[in-house]
Amino acid sequence: MSAEHLGEPATRTIAAWPGSQAAWRRARASLAGGVSTGLRASMPPHPLFFDRGAGSRLWDVDGNSYLDYVLGWGPIIVGHSHPAVVTAVGEQLHRGQTFGSGHALEYEVAERLCARVPGAQRVLWSNTGSEAVQVALRLARAHTGRHRFVKFEGHYHGWTDQVLVSYRNLAEDGRPALGSAGQHPGVLADVSVLPFNDSAAVAELLARPDSDIAAVLVEPVLCNTGVLPPAPGFLEDLRALCDRTGTVLVFDEVITGLRMASGGAAERYGVTPDLTVLAKALAGGFSLSAVTGRADIVQQVTSGVVHAGTYNGNPIALAAAAATLDLLGGPEVYPRLEAVTAQLAEGLRAAFARHGVTAAVHHVGPVLQVSPGVTEVRTVREVLAADWAFYNELVVQALRRGVFLLPGGRWYLSTEHSAADVTQTVAALDDALDALSRAGAVPVPATVV
Repeated sequence: MSAEHLGEPATRTIAAWPGSQAAWRRARASLAGGVSTGLRASMPPHPLFFDRGAGSRLWDVDGNSYLDYVLGWGPIIVGHSHPAVVTAVGEQLHRGQTFGSGHALEYEVAERLCARVPGAQRVLWSNTGSEAVQVALRLARAHTGRHRFVKFEGHYHGWTDQVLVSYRNLAEDGRPALGSAGQHPGVLADVSVLPFNDSAAVAELLARPDSDIAAVLVEPVLCNTGVLPPAPGFLEDLRALCDRTGTVLVFDEVITGLRMASGGAAERYGVTPDLTVLAKALAGGFSLSAVTGRADIVQQVTSGVVHAGTYNGNPIALAAAAATLDLLGGPEVYPRLEAVTAQLAEGLRAAFARHGVTAAVHHVGPVLQVSPGVTEVRTVREVLAADWAFYNELVVQALRRGVFLLPGGRWYLSTEHSAADVTQTVAALDDALDALSRAGAVPVPATVV
């Protein structure tokens, strides 16, 4: 392996990012905020601009290399620029970019999803998770003749008006809260927001004759806010309650799908929803999403439910998906992802302990969460109460030592992250914590509201 791919020593320090700063100044003259999605503007100390990626690493426009735990905010499940994905996409490019009609990859990849995702009898192709969630809710309403839906505190189902409710802004009295300026307040009438892992609250709501609930929409593992697993029996309770009341159970597996197991969280926890939303890991970095599930619900797109999109079933994205599914098909893939992530979690816990820094570190599959200022996180409110100002300082110190992290404590791992990468990462974080300790920075103990 070349020295370039081995990277520089974990204790190296990057003083500044002049190329990224110049690029960001230029971008702000034409791009809103200088970024293509507002969330990227929150990356401390400022958005970086990258030139290329390979495997578990990125290189920025200043020539610095990083071990990448952002992974494009999740899609890069098989690493950057995997040769198999690049080859598949390159071959498809010579055949055509889009046809406005059918092609073999549409059904070939759909067949493979039906074979591996529990409950998947039919597939609808779309382009983003936000779009696919809207399709799932429309299908549920058409199937039940009802209009409202249940979501849970801290769960993220996309940026559209209908579902961007009570994500990070939780009302103290439990009422639904809008997530954005300009959002139509009328959407609050269509949603009931409940605490995650509270089966009794769901049962009480669904038992009401006037609840009008078409769907229960849930991240089976709450990856977007704290990587919180379902409590024992919670998903089973949702399944039983939805069966009893004729309500559609929708798993938002935008993050967990193809990541927590070959068949996603539904396979990992042994609970089959009526509909599953897939995206992120589905196409190895290309824009593709899907709604899968019961044939009688999904088939409604042929009998009155409108599901449209110029780029639906795009052959380039589906070529990438086929290659990604091949790479995720081996029996060793998911045990290895689990083992490498467990190694990282153990190393990070030890590093925090060495510096006397209170932090909770846990993972579910290859998604890891670090929450400073707390010893354990079990609820969304405990996650939100952690010391995120301290964590942002840690992100910058890690960045200076060649480790690229998301704000909010979530880390993604890919099939390309190795034990050696983990060793280097832990050494870099240990050095970053040392720098913060010498500067007198310590996390503030959490106060849960």
